[in-house]
Amino acid sequence: MTRLRFALLNAAHDGANTRRNFRREVDADLVEFSASDGHLPDHTEFDGVVVTGSRSSVYWDEEWIPSLVDYVAEAADAGLPVLGVCYGHQVLAEALDGRVAGMDGFEIGYNEVRHRSDDELFAGVDEEFTVFTTHGDAVVDLPPNASLIGENDHGVHAFRDGHCWGVQFHPEYDLKTAREVTEGKRERLGDARVDAVLEAITPEAYDDACEAKPLFDNFTEYARRLKADRESVAAAGD
Repeated sequence: MTRLRFALLNAAHDGANTRRNFRREVDADLVEFSASDGHLPDHTEFDGVVVTGSRSSVYWDEEWIPSLVDYVAEAADAGLPVLGVCYGHQVLAEALDGRVAGMDGFEIGYNEVRHRSDDELFAGVDEEFTVFTTHGDAVVDLPPNASLIGENDHGVHAFRDGHCWGVQFHPEYDLKTAREVTEGKRERLGDARVDAVLEAITPEAYDDACEAKPLFDNFTEYARRLKADRESVAAAGD
């Protein structure tokens, strides 16, 4: 079976952990673009698009951000399956005419999220599940055609709009990434809170969070079926 080819839009400013995590979890050939350096595809000839996390905010005045939002909008309009993770989830919301804003607080650590639908992205995932979260922004207005499919007390954690999904949490994180990201929040959150989060980043917590990882295979399988359906229709029309 031919492997799928996805564009990986890496919005992280130090993308090594992000690169490792997504290449481990996504069963497709990933063509990586450093979005935070302004590097984006000049076409949409992919089987899907994955947009990663970032320490940036979508409303910051940085030249690369509108270009990324515009490309994601173009990919969605072209009918590509899109998966946005954390910052990528917020980029996707903006691209589809939703709205992102800063939160009153900051959510970080292993936390519970609920999915409240039978959406195929969450096939095989318990209705309430553990994931690592780290964000100070949130989707406050869903895109007009989107459905809310995941949330917790901090707000929207997943939505779907056609062939596109956004998840606020980080199903791709390994222990190394969770610890390094948390350490990087000392200036913003203070030593006491960071130390408390670090204490809870354990192999047991990571094992619990792995229960959300099927969403990567679910997304890839959706993209594979969509491609097959389109090829079948095209062949029938020849």
